[in-house]
Amino acid sequence: MGTESESMLHLAAEAFQSKNFDLAAEIYECQLARVGDPGSRLELMVKRADALAFGGKFTEAFDVYRQASEIERLRPAHLTNLTEYLSGSIRRQDGEGSRRGSPGREEEAAAAGATGSGYEDFCCRICLSFLFEPVTLPCGHCFCKKCLERERKEKERPVMCKQCRDSSRVADVQSYRVNVVLSSLLAKWFPALHQAGRLRREGNGLYAEKKMEAALEKYHQAILIAPLDHILFSNRSQIHSSLKHYENALRDAEMSCRLMPHWSKGHVRKAQALVSLGRTEEALREYLLCLSMEPDCRVAKTEAPKVNMTLLFAIFSVSSSNGSEGAQKRRRKRIDGKRASITRDQSLVRLQLCTKIHSAHYQCLILFIIWLFLHSEPTETPDSLSSEVGDVLDPADLECSLCMRLFYEPVTTPCGHTFCLQCLKRCLDHNPKCPLCKEELSEYLVQRQYCKTVLMENLISKYLPSELMERQKIHQEEVAELSNLNKNVPIFVCTMAFPTVPCPLHIFEPCYRLMIRRCMETGTNSFGMCLGDNLKGFVDYGCLLEIRDVKFFSDGRSVVDTIGRRRFKVMQHSERDGYNTADIEYLEDVKVEGVAERELQSLHDTVYDQALVWVNSLKAEQKERIEGHFGPMPEKDCELQASPNGPSWCWWLLAVLPLEGRAQLPFLALTSLKDRLSGIRKVLLFMAHSRHR
Repeated sequence: MGTESESMLHLAAEAFQSKNFDLAAEIYECQLARVGDPGSRLELMVKRADALAFGGKFTEAFDVYRQASEIERLRPAHLTNLTEYLSGSIRRQDGEGSRRGSPGREEEAAAAGATGSGYEDFCCRICLSFLFEPVTLPCGHCFCKKCLERERKEKERPVMCKQCRDSSRVADVQSYRVNVVLSSLLAKWFPALHQAGRLRREGNGLYAEKKMEAALEKYHQAILIAPLDHILFSNRSQIHSSLKHYENALRDAEMSCRLMPHWSKGHVRKAQALVSLGRTEEALREYLLCLSMEPDCRVAKTEAPKVNMTLLFAIFSVSSSNGSEGAQKRRRKRIDGKRASITRDQSLVRLQLCTKIHSAHYQCLILFIIWLFLHSEPTETPDSLSSEVGDVLDPADLECSLCMRLFYEPVTTPCGHTFCLQCLKRCLDHNPKCPLCKEELSEYLVQRQYCKTVLMENLISKYLPSELMERQKIHQEEVAELSNLNKNVPIFVCTMAFPTVPCPLHIFEPCYRLMIRRCMETGTNSFGMCLGDNLKGFVDYGCLLEIRDVKFFSDGRSVVDTIGRRRFKVMQHSERDGYNTADIEYLEDVKVEGVAERELQSLHDTVYDQALVWVNSLKAEQKERIEGHFGPMPEKDCELQASPNGPSWCWWLLAVLPLEGRAQLPFLALTSLKDRLSGIRKVLLFMAHSRHR
């Protein structure tokens, strides 16, 4: 090309980048008139087609792409811009779901077709049909039991949730049973659909036993009850094929595709029926459409190459040998009569995946999908059935069997029973078994990964908003009460604890399991520690402990790593749900100034040196054991009175000195650092005197 042509092409590229697509298309069209080399013409035609497509002129763009394909078979690189643009336009239309790479994007788009089924709130995201025998996975999403089993068998790998893409907690589908509450509710709210599901299951059993006629009768009955269920038509199509009733098989497969256009299995059934009828051209189209929706579809990937590819070229290519404009019109009419009734979004939702298919079929697949984009019509969908739920829903249907209140944060156990999250945790504090069926839940308990059952939470939010608000209010009041670190503070009655000193605990009693859990769930991560008292239950002084870490065991026990924070005085003793609580008042050391401060500093240094002498006099084995539990003795504080609890080394020393709890308690109650240091000095002198006697 000459300098002028290069300049014009550069101008066209700039126009394209600045989104002036009409100008870019005009420049490329002018340049085409000057180019005779087939390779250069192909590149220019593709660029012109891209500009037309980006400018919204899809009919013209398609014609140019077709003309380019007559020069030479288009390669994936030629259609990259178009692919990205069309898939990007879908993302823009989809709003919130349009973020590139968002989890579950493909599954959400595929499931979009279920929103017109009338039971979109109760749809399995694998088969896109009404949930039958729903199983709740640990991630909280629900699917048909048979769908999960089929996925595990066909994929030959751990089942992955189609919504959150989580496979880490779904290793053994067989260990998860039907959600009892949800299954009962669906049977109550949608008796016809539930009955159809039962007939389908019976029909599948008969089909497995090769009783084809009996299986077909079951499906006839099911379709009379649920005439909008695409799976029923798809399965009946398979039975017809087994009986060699290919025309009937095709009719059922077509109905399945009309009811659920993005469901790849329906198109597989249709393709299989078409192959049996010798209509390979149309069968290939269905297989390719299936691959555009589900690139990993094993059947389509296996069968499509067996179909003669030249048949599809006959649909799209317009060669000079085919004669007149009338012949072309007849061919177009024939194609229009055979096209699938699918929407633009349905045909393009996985268009971006096509760039990964490196085969001789690539060009045909892309052109076919573009053709669908140009000639598709929206599919009519039935009226929604979900409104029926609001009419029959009784709040009692969604009550927790433990607290007898509306489910709040419902979770479903592997055995299929549903409870409020807090109710279940409280029961598991006492016994690692399901509160209803008594099945062992030790592994479930040790994982502590309680995910809310999404479908049930959505049902409550959608159909019982006022009841949910009242339930939330009660929960928030309870949390506010539990979060108060002055009133009704939980008290662990056990041993002495001191500020800044670690205090590891072994929790095994149910009441304290509940207490620790509540401390963590409310966000305070704190509770009081006091010595026991025969009269009051616990003494009047204690230390607030902060939870740093918890390690749970399968039997419900836990090891809790805590550290002392603030001292307190008990103002009122009380009890809650089996453990002690108290209204408390926090203690702080009284600060001194002037001469008193200097005297305090002198006393502090003297006692610290005495403490070092005692620590260093310990046997190496003793000292190593102490430091392994409490850490080394802290250094002197830069600011003697900076902490409201005084120097941390004092509390460390009190924790390691061989004193009984009752002897240690007075030090905790003192608010005078001078008195505390004097008391420690007396203890050290006594210890030194005892050693030398």
